[in-house]
Amino acid sequence: MRWSPDIIAGTALLAVLGSLFFLAGRSLAKTGAERGRAWPWILLSLLITLPLIFVQAFVIPTGTMENTLLIGDHILVRRLPRSSPCRDDVFVFVYPIDRRQTFVKRIVGIPGDRIKISEKIVYRNGVAVHEPYALHKSPYPDSYRDNFPSEPSMTLANAAWDMLRNHVVNGEVVVPDRKYFVLGDNRDNSLDSRYWGFVGDGDLIGKPFLIYDSEDQPSEEPGGGRSTGVRRIRWNRMFKAL
Repeated sequence: MRWSPDIIAGTALLAVLGSLFFLAGRSLAKTGAERGRAWPWILLSLLITLPLIFVQAFVIPTGTMENTLLIGDHILVRRLPRSSPCRDDVFVFVYPIDRRQTFVKRIVGIPGDRIKISEKIVYRNGVAVHEPYALHKSPYPDSYRDNFPSEPSMTLANAAWDMLRNHVVNGEVVVPDRKYFVLGDNRDNSLDSRYWGFVGDGDLIGKPFLIYDSEDQPSEEPGGGRSTGVRRIRWNRMFKAL
């Protein structure tokens, strides 16, 4: 996921406005203004800036969580108070391989869980998981992706190799303490724990709770020409709770 320019600009504007209102209130207090006149300005600054601490906005740039989250969805993530990660929760976290990036996936396994995938069906602790949100779009089989853990058919991150070598028991991945196994809902097109290993407890950022805006990607001109730059708002996804 990424911060879009409008989110960055909006966040910066709120921070500046909050600071200005706070300074205005402090100035009134220092100049001996009528008692109580400074507090509305200070309270206004708190109302503007405190949400920046507890809530963070992101834009979904890829389709790995379709159809739960679509490309162009703008989401709000609750950072504080921190939610306890539970099975099947959607969570935002720092990508362990490149910590400059943030990912959003579904938590499939919590510490102690045994996970395996057989013919695209996820089994947790020996029981098939009911996943109405899981999407399978590729008509082409992949032995590693669809039957996990197994012999990799592609290059994996070092942490994924460590997972396969040290955390597989009787054909199941056993999630270690303070780690989580995550998958994208678009199972056939998701870079997730199958390819780069577990997510550490300290890398979890927060749980998305609202889609506050959503728009289609720019349309293409007929004949494969350049993008027209026209964006269409998905009104049916506005203010959708997650």
